[in-house]
Amino acid sequence: MTEEYVLRCVLMLCCALLSANASNWLYLAKLSSVGSIRDEETCMRLRGLIQRQVLICKRSVEVMDAVRRGAQLAIDECQFQFRNRRWNCSTLETMPVFGKVVTQGTREAAFVYAISAASVAFAVTRACSSGELEKCGCDHNVHGVSPEGFQWSGCSDNIAYGVAFSQSFVDVRERSKGQSSSRALMNLHNNEAGRKAILSHMRVECKCHGVSGSCEVKTCWKSMPPFRKVGNVIKEKFDGATEVEQRKAGTTKVLVPRNSQFKPHTDEDLVYLEPSPDFCDFDPRTPGMLGTVGRQCNRTSKAIDGCELMCCGRGFQTQEVEVVDRCSCKFHWCCYVKCKQCRKMVEMHTCR
Repeated sequence: MTEEYVLRCVLMLCCALLSANASNWLYLAKLSSVGSIRDEETCMRLRGLIQRQVLICKRSVEVMDAVRRGAQLAIDECQFQFRNRRWNCSTLETMPVFGKVVTQGTREAAFVYAISAASVAFAVTRACSSGELEKCGCDHNVHGVSPEGFQWSGCSDNIAYGVAFSQSFVDVRERSKGQSSSRALMNLHNNEAGRKAILSHMRVECKCHGVSGSCEVKTCWKSMPPFRKVGNVIKEKFDGATEVEQRKAGTTKVLVPRNSQFKPHTDEDLVYLEPSPDFCDFDPRTPGMLGTVGRQCNRTSKAIDGCELMCCGRGFQTQEVEVVDRCSCKFHWCCYVKCKQCRKMVEMHTCR
């Protein structure tokens, strides 16, 4: 084993670790003790950022509160989309916030990277449209009369600015010089797929003007889809993700389906490098691998949220618990709704 070979292996390992931890910036969602990010000094104290992200923070301090909201948005959406799966996006108080689950090249990591890149693009774009940022505002490239005959007006979401900022901030680790590992390529692809989930579902919203709502004149603007829609799209891509491997195409390295019989993935699809663990058992050596003991399950479901699959064949226990719901709600003039509190006993099933 030559010294050159050992050095090459060490460099490849460093590149893999660097790319695998590229989601550390999500720790911004945990920094509630840090007030509004308003000055360069605060940028220096933010945990989870690499040096180039700190420099971006210093240059664009006013955008960083939106980035932090994006980090929380990504975590919340991940937990919603995976609420009925064995791995449910539980977070830790350390970095990375999802534990070592995202350091492996699995489809779960693919989802986290995609939803994170999308969330930054979404949050920054929303900050532009709301007038929160001086550097950007509404998209003034959308103007005039459309081919359909309506007048472009109002505040179209400046998605181009949000996407550009997401690319510069989120992708910065992988775009560092020498980042050509298969994991870096995977991360970059999934980041872009997440942003395309917004771009591909931009909407046209309109308002009618005229006597008695006759719509003599209709003004319209472009807006982003609700982020729940974005999460749904990326979750669908997760379910149909493609397992890939790195190959050389001329002088460049590309990701291709591991199974040659599968059709090539598109820019909007998610890709992953290795199969996921079963997530059944708690593994103290793998932070974030919490297992399913104590998780609630659906006794009548045959899907992944059903007790048979959720509990990995270990069985489940049933207990009756009291729940309190609002009931007998009535509208009172004017203008509030008054409800009673109803108590009832329900069965709750949890994994052994």
